[in-house]
This record gives sequence, C-alpha cells and structure tokens, in this order.
Amino acid sequence: MFTGVTKQFEYKMRFVYSHFPINLNIIEGGKVVEIRNFLGEKRVRIVKLLPGVVCEKSTNVKDEIALKGTDLELVSRSAALIHQATLVRRKDIRKFLDGIYVSEKGTLEKTD
Repeated sequence: MFTGVTKQFEYKMRFVYSHFPINLNIIEGGKVVEIRNFLGEKRVRIVKLLPGVVCEKSTNVKDEIALKGTDLELVSRSAALIHQATLVRRKDIRKFLDGIYVSEKGTLEKTD
C-alpha cells in the first residue's frame, strides 16, 4: 500500500529571525502563503503552493507552519518554494541567518 494514501506527508517549517519578525499570512484556504516584513523589507512575497498541498499555522508552537499533502514530491517542493522566497541576498549569509527553514519531516495519520 502507498504511504501517501494511508497517511499524509507533513513538513514542519520554522521562522528564524533576529530583529524583524517575519509575518506570514495563509490565504485562499491554505493554497497561498504571503510573507511580510522579511529583513524589514516592505516587499510582500507571495508563494503559491503546488496542487494538493495545504498550509496550516501551528497552534501550540510560535512561528511554525505545517505543509500537508498526499504526494511527497509536491509537499517537499512547496517547502522548497517557501524557503527560496526567503533567501538572503547581497549580505553575508554567515551573519544573516533569517529565513524559513524545514525543521521536521514525517507522516501524519489521516483523520478521514
């Protein structure tokens, strides 16, 4: 039996920032992620998740989101799109560690 059908894949991502807190809004029912105030910039980064992937904010952990879906490749690619949207450019990446990083990968029992 395939793992994605019986269990959902889940990627947990954490926000890392030193001074300017990253604001993340989940819109369109978890299909689009809107990232604001990254490194204090006014630019709004919008990431459209791949089909079949849903994003949720964690209720018990601050600054954490969870990406869930039945296809492992789509879930991991959506996590990569969010990570790539928050790459630090034209600065020393050893000093500026701000971004959204994958903290945990795993499966989730389906509740249907």
